[in-house]
Amino acid sequence: MITPEPVLAIETFNLKKTFNGRPAVNDLTLQVEQGEVFGFLGPNGAGKTTSVKMLLGLISPDSGEGRLLGSPLSDYRTRARLGFLPEHFRFHDWLTAREFLKLHADLYQMPAKESRQRIAELLDLVGLTSHAAKKLRQFSKGMLQRIGLAQALLNHPDLVILDEPTSGLDPVGRRLVRDIIGDLRRKGTTVFLNSHFLSEVEVTCDRVAFIKHGEVLQITALKTILDSNLSVEIHAKQITAQAVAGLSQWSKNVRHTDEKILMTIPSEDDLPEINRFLVENQVAVYAIHPQHLSLEDLFINVIGTDGGL
Repeated sequence: MITPEPVLAIETFNLKKTFNGRPAVNDLTLQVEQGEVFGFLGPNGAGKTTSVKMLLGLISPDSGEGRLLGSPLSDYRTRARLGFLPEHFRFHDWLTAREFLKLHADLYQMPAKESRQRIAELLDLVGLTSHAAKKLRQFSKGMLQRIGLAQALLNHPDLVILDEPTSGLDPVGRRLVRDIIGDLRRKGTTVFLNSHFLSEVEVTCDRVAFIKHGEVLQITALKTILDSNLSVEIHAKQITAQAVAGLSQWSKNVRHTDEKILMTIPSEDDLPEINRFLVENQVAVYAIHPQHLSLEDLFINVIGTDGGL
């Protein structure tokens, strides 16, 4: 008996979108597995927001294909299984927190009893139970971020798309969101996350895609790449161009100043050989500091220094 392949949460092939003759998304090809937390990273203007809008059916691609939870992007029925928190939200600020969630529960046509129970659960989850009767216009940005997250989870979605979910939160709030995302993963919910907080992405996501100029440059499993690469800082004197060039046998990414060499290597097992090579080339090495590659380092390596988050 042949076991059918599992349906992907997100699958896109060569999605393209142009505005006024300029490409916003040039070639979006992604595969996001069900139950994983997937990070979507790139500099400002890279096409992330346009990509999310195409996934949600808010705008149509000029070409290419895509599927959400096994159905075409154009299938509006699939959207009942999605949750979405936009970066720039505009909530009904004349409503209370409870009224706001009730409005969205009614849009989902949730039964009254289920609605009351789910709203109470979510207000507690995001730490807003004591503010349930307060109007949203009285909320801080962080509180609005929390009620928006509650709204995104209201329908027990199979796929949650979060666009900068921690942008208005303090460290306690960011920890709360991280815990919620971890709980969603344990329940098998897929999370598609776009965030400027690379430290949050690093401890939250299973895989990340790097996008620039509307194209996906690299998709990688975070644990594999971060655990298997070391960022090495070598303090030395008498650094020569010949010695630096020779380091290319261990790393394609070598930078240096008069008294410092920065490079990325796959394993700390290479360090003794690197040290021996430098000494044999009359470089006076007096300190070597290896450190596992951070997501910020990886971002710079993939995206480059000409476009920051």
